Amino acid sequence: MEKHNQTSTNFILLGLFPPSSLGLFLFTLTIPTFLMALTGNLSMVLLILLDAQLHTPMYFLLSQLSLIDLIYICTTVPKMASGFLFGNKSISFIGCGVQCFFFATLVCSEGPILMSMAYDRYVAICFPLHYPIRMNRRVCVLMILGSWAMGAVNSCAHTLYVLHIPYCRSRAIDHFYCDIPAMLTLACGDNRVYEYTVFLSSVLFLLLPFIVILGSYGKVLLVVYHMHSREGKKKAYSTCSAHLTVVTLYYVPFVFTYLRPKSLRSPAVDKLVAVFYTILTPVLNPVIYSLRNKEVLGALRRVAGRLRPTTV
Repeated sequence: MEKHNQTSTNFILLGLFPPSSLGLFLFTLTIPTFLMALTGNLSMVLLILLDAQLHTPMYFLLSQLSLIDLIYICTTVPKMASGFLFGNKSISFIGCGVQCFFFATLVCSEGPILMSMAYDRYVAICFPLHYPIRMNRRVCVLMILGSWAMGAVNSCAHTLYVLHIPYCRSRAIDHFYCDIPAMLTLACGDNRVYEYTVFLSSVLFLLLPFIVILGSYGKVLLVVYHMHSREGKKKAYSTCSAHLTVVTLYYVPFVFTYLRPKSLRSPAVDKLVAVFYTILTPVLNPVIYSLRNKEVLGALRRVAGRLRPTTV
């Protein structure tokens, strides 16, 4: 039997799947899903980088969303797969801290990125003549850098805290990655004050951007409703529906995970919800933004045409 009470500083990730035939079956479904997410998001980032017609604020912001999804799956899935296949469930103290930092940075940066995308559509549809001024390249770059910087600073503070608190119980984390709330259940002492700071961070990085997004799209939908052009309405509704779908896929699991009372938390439920935002959402986002987007499909054809070898 594997011992989870260790005297070393390593943590043990109990993983996602049980060591059974059912676990093996679920694992075999995860690998192609991981590869699809990896391919889809990497393709989206490269497509926006290579095609000049996609060098607009909307697509630069979209490339950051794809980059976030790309790092999500690369931060969590490889270690989970290694633990299941080879039984190597141990993760070093520093390795756990690195995983915490990257994951928390992504969570805290995605909300501001989605808020920036909502503002971009708000200006483009409600103030089209002012769009080149309000959403120029400099503003777009500042939005992106600001989102990543805020996420990194907040993540650094939380990561340093969880790495410095004493752990007096088993070091077996009931999760498939180093999740901060799951790690707190192993800590000694009273961490209620810190748990309040986690809740406050969740409000700042989840709820405040969500309020801005709702306000932006409320105004956008009102303007679109009064449009006379049927084609303009269709294009606006298509863009907005894709973004609102992505916003929903982001907010529902994270709000459920980080803003529900501690008394209602369950490791099994937390892991199930984590699968949704670390594996399934990164697969769905490129599909949502590509299949219904003529500009992305057109860019894909142009880039594929340039890369196709010419016959002599």
